[in-house]
Amino acid sequence: MKTYKASTDPDFEPKKNRVLELYAIAEGITQPGHDEPQVVICVDEFGPLNLQPHPGRQWASRGGGGERPRRRRRATYTRPHGVRHMFGAYDLARDRLYGHVKARKGRAQFLEFCRYLRLLYPPEVRIALVLDNFSPHLSTRTDPRVGEWARNNNLELAYVPFYASWLNRIEAQFTALRYFALDGTDHPTHAAQASMIRRYIGWRNRHADDRRLREIVDRANVA
Repeated sequence: MKTYKASTDPDFEPKKNRVLELYAIAEGITQPGHDEPQVVICVDEFGPLNLQPHPGRQWASRGGGGERPRRRRRATYTRPHGVRHMFGAYDLARDRLYGHVKARKGRAQFLEFCRYLRLLYPPEVRIALVLDNFSPHLSTRTDPRVGEWARNNNLELAYVPFYASWLNRIEAQFTALRYFALDGTDHPTHAAQASMIRRYIGWRNRHADDRRLREIVDRANVA
């Protein structure tokens, strides 16, 4: 049973309860009231994505028996190619995962990804985004773009409490992504790694009831 870490955040309980209310709406346990979101999407960043050997068991079939043997994983000591970041979103009602790989994960890139999510539904459908307190997700005095965009586009931003990022249900989806798409791999380029991630997301959305996938997600889910 997951326990809540003590927090000095005075809004810990209200934030936690609001996120749980949204999950109840997404699962059909609670009917959304007037002005309540009809769609709940969990959002977060996955990464950084390095070009390095990843330990673990690879999802692909084993070499031998007429198959081309796997190339041995190389040792790496430098990161000359930089890193990438994946903006991910998990639509609870549709049980679909979305992901865009970017070179940066600033506020501009976050808003670009949010605009894509907004286009998945008609403008009159109210959407709630569940997300953590990473600075590009927030509005500030000097940069209020996130809050202004949400108000102008019929969205609610529901932030999980500090020390409770695990409450965001996309984290379990990231666990499965790491297992199926990255464990046991050694991609030579960012393009190859991003291609593998896109292939996994396509497979995952076509096989959302796959037994292995469900077992990994169920073990990782904590809320």
